[in-house]
Amino acid sequence: MKKYEIMYILRPNIEDADRNVLIGKLHEILQADGGTIDSVDEWGLRDLAYEINGDVKGYYVVCDVTTSVANINEFDRICKINPSVVRTLVIAK
Repeated sequence: MKKYEIMYILRPNIEDADRNVLIGKLHEILQADGGTIDSVDEWGLRDLAYEINGDVKGYYVVCDVTTSVANINEFDRICKINPSVVRTLVIAK
């Protein structure tokens, strides 16, 4: 298991309940096979540096996790195919 810092940006027009469900599902992927989420910091709605797919704002979430490479790969795969996720950034610590 390795430590990672993950930032992902969600579309700004998602309802609060739907956003919480999506965040929960993404975090479940990271917690599979004994992975842990050490901290979660929801920055909330912020301006994007540039327009992405017509959006000028995004909902930012930053979390520190300890998980396997397989879980990170699955997280990336799911984020790439989910239209509600605008961008992701994974940094190994």
